[in-house]
Amino acid sequence: MTARGARLTIHGLSSPCTDVPRKLRRYGRRATADPCRIRPAKLADVPAVHAIEQSVFGDPWSTQDFRDCLSSDALFRVAETTDGVAGYVVALDAADEGEILNLAVASGGRRRGLGRALVLDMLDALADRGVRQVYLEVRESNAPARALYAAHGFKEVGRRKGYYRRPVEDAIVLRCDA
Repeated sequence: MTARGARLTIHGLSSPCTDVPRKLRRYGRRATADPCRIRPAKLADVPAVHAIEQSVFGDPWSTQDFRDCLSSDALFRVAETTDGVAGYVVALDAADEGEILNLAVASGGRRRGLGRALVLDMLDALADRGVRQVYLEVRESNAPARALYAAHGFKEVGRRKGYYRRPVEDAIVLRCDA
């Protein structure tokens, strides 16, 4: 277990994708995710991952992009539930820096802790590779994603004007010290 994992356990922020009994929030909604498993992606996952990608992003990666991730040194993880692949994350690292390139959760899996579990797993995987700082870009208007990343210690360090194409929008560059 990494130092990050130990710290998260101390603060009671272990992964929501466990067999812990699910708690109800005050208004009756489940507070933790349905059980899931975060695992390395495999070639058979690419169609499901690409379907999520197309449903989430206006300028999606191609199936070949995901295949290339599998054949490279990229870290590529999927969140698997009883219904199949419900989300994924892709990251690269070089020296002591890492970058989360892509993260998405299928619409039916949102607000259930899958994004959080994917971020935690990827931060641990990057830390295991010696990464000290992790970067990512997020659409300026993507408030839910920005809140998710902020909850994990990501802070705004820059802006890329017109970075996204469909629709054209600035990217906010975030960094987290691992």
